[in-house]
Amino acid sequence: MIPHRIRASIARGTLAVAFVAANAGAQQSLKSSFDRTVIPTAGPAPELHIPQWTTTKLSNGAEMVVSERHELPLVSFEISFVGGANQYDPADKPGVGTFTAGTLLEGTTHRTGDQISNALQLLGSQLSTPSVAAESGRLTFESTASKFVPTLDIVADVVENATFPAAAIERYRARQLVSLTQARDRTTSIAASVFPKVVYTAASPYRRTMTEASAKAITRDDITSFYKKYYQPGHAVITVVGDVKPDDVKREVEKAFASWAAGGSMPSFDYPATPAPKATTIYLVDKPGAAQSTFTIGEPGPSYTTPDYYATAVMNELLGGLFQSRLNHDIREVKGYSYGVGSAFSFGRGPGPFRAGGDIVTAKTDSALIEFMKQLRDIRGAVPPSADELSQAKASLVQSLPERFSSVGGVNNAIAQIYTMGLPQDWYQRLIKGVGAVTSEDVVHAAQQHIDPDHLAIVIVGDRAKVQEPLAATKIAPIMLLDLDGNPIPTRTQP
Repeated sequence: MIPHRIRASIARGTLAVAFVAANAGAQQSLKSSFDRTVIPTAGPAPELHIPQWTTTKLSNGAEMVVSERHELPLVSFEISFVGGANQYDPADKPGVGTFTAGTLLEGTTHRTGDQISNALQLLGSQLSTPSVAAESGRLTFESTASKFVPTLDIVADVVENATFPAAAIERYRARQLVSLTQARDRTTSIAASVFPKVVYTAASPYRRTMTEASAKAITRDDITSFYKKYYQPGHAVITVVGDVKPDDVKREVEKAFASWAAGGSMPSFDYPATPAPKATTIYLVDKPGAAQSTFTIGEPGPSYTTPDYYATAVMNELLGGLFQSRLNHDIREVKGYSYGVGSAFSFGRGPGPFRAGGDIVTAKTDSALIEFMKQLRDIRGAVPPSADELSQAKASLVQSLPERFSSVGGVNNAIAQIYTMGLPQDWYQRLIKGVGAVTSEDVVHAAQQHIDPDHLAIVIVGDRAKVQEPLAATKIAPIMLLDLDGNPIPTRTQP
């Protein structure tokens, strides 16, 4: 006897076959009028509507920015802190800021971590994971307009009264140690860790990253000390975007943060002088059996305030920012050496790095390096940007802006960036005008100023047994062997 489940399955299959057969003729008679041999023309460029906002000071010294958007009953709230791990982390314990942000929601003097989580779920509000990045920190939530005030009360409690339970710190420490251990097995993570160590001096905050040793050494006292020093209104900017009125928001924020005492001041962002550039060197990190070679090629770059910011941004788009950029088109599309490569400038308050790279097929490590160096040299004038390249790069930078301002969260993030990076209030208007004015000559000049093929750090993480000799044969640069922590191995091979 056939089981019921099998009989039901057979019946369904029979019906499906009968349905297809009955409709085959009808499907064949359908004809599409759409001509798939013709590439559709592009639609109109999206319109950019940059919102207006008002600014005011709270009684405790925090700056507050409010932008009204009444299309939907939603509110985005963010507290941004000017300055980050580069300014506030202890130099001998990188990662304290990360630990503090990572355990900030684990409890207050009024609520446990579970109570915070449950209360937010009942309100239907989304509170982001707090963060302390290199030069700024943030704590943000989105809620409906009707739930804004009760959500605000929870966030104010966290900012003012976090307790950092010992058990929560140990859980977070365990997760970080696992992540650090896993990172030592990934070529991309190794390259990201080693690169700043060969580009910056020991005095530079750009060189500091959390290590297994620092993660183990961080104490609860370190965390509470950072918390008291960092989470102060003197370097805080509160941005609120959505279905609100400025006067109402100020009243509610003042009430919620009534116990947040005045204190703190804006950091100075004094970075050590950039070291004298070293001759281009290949820093090879051995990862036996690696399935690919990870490239990170670069040098210290300019800050947001560089006079040629617009030209540099356009230059990077056509070099390695776009999918159809020179680097990706050459190394991925034409040569097939990678699934994707690119480049980026950090553009912060200080000399953040310029980096180009990606994951490369091991057998093509040497060939890919030749192509990288060719493109980095060509952009400096040997092959100036074509009119089409220039147009695409500009369009990418300008036409991506409307999407940034399409939601309350996007608007909030865009406004907060102006304040955390110390940019002018009309930054986005200037960006549109500045990018539009960039010429091919400007792009070449920016590349000559900020990309120096004779003074690059070329970090390659891969299987040394397979790639060292081919790399040496390129005669591009001497090879220095490094261990997984970026420390030199006393063996040097000249090209």
